[in-house]
Formats: sequence, structure tokens, C-alpha cells
Amino acid sequence: MTSWGAMATERSQPLPCDELLPDADLVLHRALDVAAPVELVFRWLCQLRVAPYSYDLVDNRGRRSPRTLTPGLDELAVGQRVCRIFRLASFEPGSHLTVELDDTVAARAFGRVAITWHVSARGVRSTRLLARVRLAGLDPVRRRLLALGDLVMMRKQLHTLAGLAERDATS
Repeated sequence: MTSWGAMATERSQPLPCDELLPDADLVLHRALDVAAPVELVFRWLCQLRVAPYSYDLVDNRGRRSPRTLTPGLDELAVGQRVCRIFRLASFEPGSHLTVELDDTVAARAFGRVAITWHVSARGVRSTRLLARVRLAGLDPVRRRLLALGDLVMMRKQLHTLAGLAERDATS
């Protein structure tokens, strides 16, 4: 439940979310390959500013996450809202987006949360997409439930973003 698709080297590499939440009780890794250039995959990650791209009925109040790139969402600035309940903590264009939970209502349910989505080139037209989620302040039961819930939601999110990037890469 704590790792889906991530290689051992990816699980051990340092990422910006590690510094935001060094005392995490739970660290989750999700990863997949995307048949699209890293710049396009990163551009799709920027879309997280407006929608979660997982199960919209659950995560997006029933509104469908946009299926085309929204102009200007790749103009990033620390402090911007991401998926309504996070703030952008750091970023490096073409490399990573890192967020931390800053919604007090969500924090009561999820504890403290920091996430990094990291992209790396696997060739000219292939990208490795890795998400690391760090959580702290949860009791053992909620840790287990969140690991399972995140597996379902993050897997859907990564597959959706990968599919959209792959679609755009072929058109």
C-alpha cells in the first residue's frame, strides 16, 4: 500500500517534500512511465492548480477536471493554491511541484501533508512521473486508511495526467 510503481532508487532519492515534513509518520510513493516529453508532462502537472484529476465526483465536487491545457497555469508562484486545499511550497519548471496542506478542515482529517510530484526524462519522448506523499500527526488507524485511499486516488490521478499528456504528445 505504501509503494505503487516506484523503484527502490526513487524511494530513496531526496525530494523537496522531505524537507517540509521530515518527521513524517507515513511516506507513500506512486510512479509510472509516460510516453510523452517531460515538458508536456510537467505542463499537465501544473493543471493541478485547478483540479485534482482523480475521481472528480469525490475530489472535485462532481466537476470534471479540464481535459485541455489551461493557458497560464504553468506560470507558477510559491503560495498559489493547488487542488483547493494545498499551497505551492516550491517548484522547479520541468522537474517538480511541491505542495503542503494548508486547509484547516482538511488537516483535521489528513494531518500534516507534503507532496512532491517529480518528473524526469526517460528519453526524448518518455517521462518518469513520481509522486511522494509525506503525512504526519495521524493515529495508526488513519495512517492505514489514508495509505489505502491515497493508493486509489493518486493512482487514478497519475493515470489520468499520463493519459492526457500521451494524447497531446501524439496530436
